[in-house]
Amino acid sequence: MHVKGPRYSWNATVLTLFPDMFPGPLGQSLAGKALKTGIWSLKLLDIRAFAGDKHRSVDAPPFGGGAGMILRPDVMDAALASVDQLPGRRIYLSPRGKSFDQSVAESLVEDPGVVLICGRFEGLDQRLIDARNLEEISLGDYVLSGGEIAGLAVLDACVRLLPGVLGSEEGLKEESFTKGLLEYPLYTQPREWKGKTVPEVLLSGHHGDIKTWQREQAEMVTRDRRPDLWARYREKS
Repeated sequence: MHVKGPRYSWNATVLTLFPDMFPGPLGQSLAGKALKTGIWSLKLLDIRAFAGDKHRSVDAPPFGGGAGMILRPDVMDAALASVDQLPGRRIYLSPRGKSFDQSVAESLVEDPGVVLICGRFEGLDQRLIDARNLEEISLGDYVLSGGEIAGLAVLDACVRLLPGVLGSEEGLKEESFTKGLLEYPLYTQPREWKGKTVPEVLLSGHHGDIKTWQREQAEMVTRDRRPDLWARYREKS
C-alpha cells in the first residue's frame, strides 16, 4: 500500500534518553532528502528534561525486587503530556509488544504522524502504559539495549511509504510482504555472469509470462523460507 495524496509533512515524534541517536541513518539517502524537503518531520524530546529533581533522575528500582531500574511514571507522563496536541498513535517500543510488520507500517502512515516512546533499563512502569493506553510494538523475539534502534527501523519502514520519497510508486507494489509474499529473485546486467545466465522468461518481453514466473518464484521462496508467511498467505487465498 502507498499513501495517496499531495506532498505533506508526516510528523514523527520520539521520546528518548538519547536524542543524539536521531536522525542517524534517517538523515541520509532518500529518507534524509525527504526530511530536508519537508515530506516528513522529526521532533525529539529528551526524557530527562522532564525530571523533577536536580539530578534529572528518570528511573527507580522496581517494587518487589529484581534486577535493573524502571522508568518513572511521573517523568514519562510529563513527557507525554507535552505532546498531547501532536497527532498519531502512541507507540511504546517493547519486546513484549505485538510484532511490527509491513501492515503495521502501512497503518501508521495513514495517520498524520506517530509518537514513539523509546524504553531503556527494564522498561516503563505498567501504570503509565495503562493510563496512557500505550500501544506496544516489538521488532522481534530478541532484546535490544533500548528502543532507539527499534524506533529508527519503524520510522524507516514508514517514511519510505510516504508520497514523494521513493522514485517509483510501482516498485512499492512488488516488494516483499506487500502481497503477503517474499519478493521473487531479481536479475540485471550482465546477461551472463560467472557462467550463470538470466532466466530466459525475463528476456522474452512477454509481460504475462514474466508476471506468472514472478508470482511462482515468490510463492516458492516464501514457502521454503517463511512457512509462517506461507500459511497466512494460503489462508487468504
